[in-house]
Amino acid sequence: MALTDFEFHQLVDEIFQTIDNALEVLIDEQDADIDVDGSGNVLQLEFNGSSTIVMNKQEPLHEIWLATQFGGYHFAYVDGKWMDERNGNEFMPFVIESIFKQSGYKLDI
Repeated sequence: MALTDFEFHQLVDEIFQTIDNALEVLIDEQDADIDVDGSGNVLQLEFNGSSTIVMNKQEPLHEIWLATQFGGYHFAYVDGKWMDERNGNEFMPFVIESIFKQSGYKLDI
């Protein structure tokens, strides 16, 4: 069953908010050098003023696109999970791993 645009935005907004909340805890508890900028359909994370991860909603495709220093990834909602069908990664564990690889910060979600 395909997602409606409303359902897509609701699901992605929840994920982006979960990530933002976890980053705020990390910033508060560890004084982490992370700049979080969420505007429109984009959530951008900058670590230590040098490394960036960008997540954005691709509404026409109902995908979340993720850009890291290691490459770009496209996640679609499949069987209740956001999956990168090209390589089999699930979105949230992959984001947590990418943040750790780029910044050394361990996100607790």
